[in-house]
Amino acid sequence: MSNTINELNKLLADYQIYYQNLRGFHWNIKGQQFFELHVKFEELYNDAAMKIDEIAERILTLEATPLHSFSDYLAHANLSPVSNISKGEECVSHIVENLTYLVTNEKQVKKLAEESDDSATADQMAAYIEEQEKTLWMYKSWLG
Repeated sequence: MSNTINELNKLLADYQIYYQNLRGFHWNIKGQQFFELHVKFEELYNDAAMKIDEIAERILTLEATPLHSFSDYLAHANLSPVSNISKGEECVSHIVENLTYLVTNEKQVKKLAEESDDSATADQMAAYIEEQEKTLWMYKSWLG
């Protein structure tokens, strides 16, 4: 179970970086796709915020402590913060890259959870994976 918790905390850290990247994209987007992407980025960061809370609560349910400081997130995350990006295609490319990484990690957490007979965590990850694979398809299609 401790491997699952460790991986959930890493996933939590990555989600915090992803979330903050999305906020930056939302705030700084410019160009002809502004109206379309500004709204989409808000949808994505609201979804990420919900998942951050659910992941932290799952860690607490497993009787562990979720990471909860920015220094911890930066130390444990594999995703990197980005800044000063305002072009739509560049923002969406980063989102695709980040989501691809998150799905890969969610699959790892799901596998560890299944191995330790933790069906609730496995189900949580399965739902995230299903949703985000569809989101990836859409954003990849947007890129062309």
